[in-house]
Amino acid sequence: MDRSKVVAIVTGVISLVLAVAYLLLVQFLDSRPMRPISPDLSSNGFDDAPVAVIVQNANE
Repeated sequence: MDRSKVVAIVTGVISLVLAVAYLLLVQFLDSRPMRPISPDLSSNGFDDAPVAVIVQNANE
């Protein structure tokens, strides 16, 4: 076998391994039980956010 075929086969195997690993990771993360959100995180977080006000001179 020439070098280009070996490189193609190796990269194909690496691609398949990464694809299967990704699918297994997604299955694992999706199968975890849903937990209720913490009361500390239940607000949207925008109540205490700083506000920037830009005032532009109307004469410019």
